[in-house]
Amino acid sequence: QVQLVESGGGLVQAGGSLRLSCEASGSIFSIYGMAWYRQAPGKQRELVAIISSRGTTTYADSVKGRFTISRDYAKNTVYLQMNSLKPEDTAVYYCNADATTAQTIGVRGYWGQGTQVTVSS
Repeated sequence: QVQLVESGGGLVQAGGSLRLSCEASGSIFSIYGMAWYRQAPGKQRELVAIISSRGTTTYADSVKGRFTISRDYAKNTVYLQMNSLKPEDTAVYYCNADATTAQTIGVRGYWGQGTQVTVSS
């Protein structure tokens, strides 16, 4: 299986920055796309940013120009640099990875436990 452990969340004032990290571990054969999602109270989980195995990135319109997703392939780690944070960015941020492992057949999606980001006005 694959374990995803997020870190870097916290409380920040509007206009500030945070950097989230998510490290994947376990009996991993290959990791394909890695992504960040977020879920605010009372709202559905939404895609924030995704980075493919080739490094192609896609962002939600609401974070374009402010957030940057990157990846360290050697460390099986994905990052989310968040700048110019706004109160509406407040949410639990979840890491997601599509991977193949020694125990499963085919590509499966895995989730981290989430990390809270709170932006005060």
